[in-house]
Amino acid sequence: MNAASDALIRLDGVTKTFGSTTALRGASLQVARGEIVVLLGLSGSGKSTLLRHLDGLELPTAGTVEVLGAQVPTLKGTALRALRRRVGFIFQQFELVPSLTVLENVLTGSLSTVRGPRLGLWGYSRAAKLRALEHLDRVGLLDRAYQRSDTLSGGQQQRVAIARALMQKPDILLADEPVASLDPESSEQVMALIRQIAADEGLTVVCSLHQVDLAISWADRIVGLRHGEIVLDTPTTALTKAEVMEIYGRVATTTAELRAVHDELADAALTHAETPDAVRVTAP
Repeated sequence: MNAASDALIRLDGVTKTFGSTTALRGASLQVARGEIVVLLGLSGSGKSTLLRHLDGLELPTAGTVEVLGAQVPTLKGTALRALRRRVGFIFQQFELVPSLTVLENVLTGSLSTVRGPRLGLWGYSRAAKLRALEHLDRVGLLDRAYQRSDTLSGGQQQRVAIARALMQKPDILLADEPVASLDPESSEQVMALIRQIAADEGLTVVCSLHQVDLAISWADRIVGLRHGEIVLDTPTTALTKAEVMEIYGRVATTTAELRAVHDELADAALTHAETPDAVRVTAP
């Protein structure tokens, strides 16, 4: 499954600096077609930065990024838009338009195919609207199609974001902490939904998480980052929670790092707490 010849994503020696800060340091990674990969690490470890390289939201300072056979840093204009149509992105904060209905938010996933003025629902073809309704049915929100998106719960809004991403008919689905702001029950439901859709559609998924138990139960493979370096890359088969926790503990050397590890482990434990506010929103 992870054969190099079938890789849809290839990073080779990717380094990314922002001024004096190195966000990624020589990261190399391949992701095979149909594989579900979770990125784990402390806040600031490089997870979000790595994801943003995969559809050209960030460009590497050094190294190469290849996605779907294209060298991403070389793409501009029409070529970059064509790649992004094949790469769906689910964000931590949903990124919905609050004043629009659920159906209209889903339809924005097909904006790249719209010609002429975008006059609400009238700007989309009948086929697009039927497809959007099918995706809403798939995520269990067909009965909310004409409801304002800002009246939904957090878990429901993330389901709308998933339906919107599916409107692109993507080959790859990226998800940046998609359940960080959700309660544990909603988190489980959303991740199960993404996995089921990925299996049904044959999607390749790369997702950043901070919930260790959820990552182990959900992913085919875990990639651990620390200070912008990949420190773990292994299938989840027979992988224990203790082994995954080494991502956080084994390279913590200073007092500040040890405190950060303590906080991160506490966050992982709280993913099963009853209070939704116990789940901390991880900064990119």
